Amino acid sequence: MRYTAKTGALAQTNATCLVIPRALAGEVADALGARREVERALAATKAKPGAVARVLLDGRPSRLLVVGAEAGKKKRGEQAGAGTEKAFRKDMNAAARAVAAQDCADATLALDGFQAAGRDVYWKARTALAAVSAATYRFTKFKSKRTPRLKLRRAAVHSVDRAGARLAARHAQALDAGLALAKDLGNEPPNVCDPAFIAAAAGELAQSNVTVEVVEEAQMAALGMGAFLSVTEATRRPAKLVVVRYQGADEGEAPIVLIGKGITFDTGGTNLKASAGMGEMKFDMCGAAAVLGAAKAAIVAKLPVNIVALAAAAENMPGGAASRPSDIVTTMSGKTVEILNTDAEGRLVLCDSLTYAERFKPRVVVDVATLTGAQVTALGSHAAALYANDDALADALLAAGQTAHDRFWRMPLWDDYQEALKSEFADMKNIGGRPAGSITAACFLSRFAKGPWAHLDIAGAAYAGGKRATGRPTAALFQYLIDAANRQRQ
Repeated sequence: MRYTAKTGALAQTNATCLVIPRALAGEVADALGARREVERALAATKAKPGAVARVLLDGRPSRLLVVGAEAGKKKRGEQAGAGTEKAFRKDMNAAARAVAAQDCADATLALDGFQAAGRDVYWKARTALAAVSAATYRFTKFKSKRTPRLKLRRAAVHSVDRAGARLAARHAQALDAGLALAKDLGNEPPNVCDPAFIAAAAGELAQSNVTVEVVEEAQMAALGMGAFLSVTEATRRPAKLVVVRYQGADEGEAPIVLIGKGITFDTGGTNLKASAGMGEMKFDMCGAAAVLGAAKAAIVAKLPVNIVALAAAAENMPGGAASRPSDIVTTMSGKTVEILNTDAEGRLVLCDSLTYAERFKPRVVVDVATLTGAQVTALGSHAAALYANDDALADALLAAGQTAHDRFWRMPLWDDYQEALKSEFADMKNIGGRPAGSITAACFLSRFAKGPWAHLDIAGAAYAGGKRATGRPTAALFQYLIDAANRQRQ
């Protein structure tokens, strides 16, 4: 998909499909000489957010989509006709689905007539194009019968603020590429997407200012990454710690380090999971997919910031060599861990990855993981859980998630919860019991964090109903990187 920005008279945009708000319907209808056709379509469609009236025309545009409600009455503190963010998103999602269903190669979305109180054209354009990206994504690689490709190839946003729209289109283009990578990796079957597959996908990011390195199991052993290696002992597919380094700023600038849990299939190991829902465990690598997707988006957008993305890729299988409950392993940090549940493996690959990340002298570290079912119980799929030892970092991530509508909810990281990790035989246990399971998992990881650190538990957000990868929180991470680059320039 190609995203662009346009300006000028709406009726002369030369679009095949033109999307306009209901408030501009009369003006555009007159300019196109289609007053009767438009009035007939509007009369048959209720005026409300998300409503779409379709008008077929001769010439260009050949399709006119009139979206949303009438301009609202003036409320205290609002401009006349101002709409809410929620209504704007509903309009854009409906418009994107309608555009994707049309038999046309290009579409233009007129933004200026749509209202979103307090939001500028850049935000509106990013939101509109994100809706197009979501509506047009397909994963049909393994269909034996070829699925017809969507005809839509180009989407443009139209505004008098061309600078804001153009920047938004450029960033939307980059995010579309990053989301496609994240979703594709998540949707691949586990017999294809193993640690080597993730390493190969990351390798394709390499270019002049991007290096990709793979830390193999022998190197992990030499580094003392006993926790990471304990997860992968029973599988025939060797683990990989994939390191992507992007230098978008001066070499002396401390990088932002993103770490993703990449368990390409999680059986639970010796603590075997129940068969119901085990097919969803191919999505246990969505944290790694998201950080690679965010890195790709930053690379495509040429953001002026330094990034290190680590994908901790492994497979957790049962077998004669598998870890047992009560095994004790030594982490790269030198701390020892009593493994009381082999299904709490994500924190074992992440704790060694956190220690490995110290070598990059990071500005901040953010780890991303489908870590606990307790997170799903607490927050469902609407928000991912955010834990942090630094308020500024937490606030920045929360703000980025709100802007991208890829939201987080901050959870407590109090010392009181650390008590649950005490072990009689090692420095700590890898589980803290059933109560507050997402919190104690974060507490475990906090013991390995140096400097500003945040943990995103995305178990509920990363895949929709066990059917498909959402790519989350790639959009929020990309927005965080944009914001960090902007702050760095100030």
